[in-house]
Amino acid sequence: MRKEVKIQSGGYAMPVLIIAAYDENQKVELMNAAWGMSCGSDQIALFISSGHKTTQTILKSKVFSVSIADEANIVPADFVGIATGNSMPDKFAKSGLTAVPGESGAPVIEDFPVCYECELLEEVNTDNIHCIVGKVVRVTADEKVLGENGQVDPEKLNLLIFNQFSMNYYKMGELAGIGWKEGKPLMD
Repeated sequence: MRKEVKIQSGGYAMPVLIIAAYDENQKVELMNAAWGMSCGSDQIALFISSGHKTTQTILKSKVFSVSIADEANIVPADFVGIATGNSMPDKFAKSGLTAVPGESGAPVIEDFPVCYECELLEEVNTDNIHCIVGKVVRVTADEKVLGENGQVDPEKLNLLIFNQFSMNYYKMGELAGIGWKEGKPLMD
């Protein structure tokens, strides 16, 4: 039997993404954003408010990074989601995180295991949505999360997931099935 549950924004588990950009003084502005996703093989869409300091910094700098938060960094990841750069000018310093300039000119937060460096493609702003779309120009990953094939291994990543239903963080990592194989028997 199905039961009705409360309507909530998001309503399902989403990866915890850390969005960062350098302002005009090379100061890192960053935020926690669970509402983001791939929207092409080399594009990322971030559904973030235009009022965020980080959003305004991205629109000015035209480059930004998207890091995948992991369990080891849950404290600073949560902190940069609680604190706002609009009222806390030393938010990045207080986070304890470390940034280095990436090849794109966007900050790479070294503490997080995977980082996508992006160039701003467009800002979508309608009555119903605000979205920043970026072209991924470079991806770097800590060697400790790479598998034998040289690619990111989700079982090593300990990716943080935010669940809107419970307002809690979870970690992902256990293999559940093989893509493009599990449904193949139904193709006959």
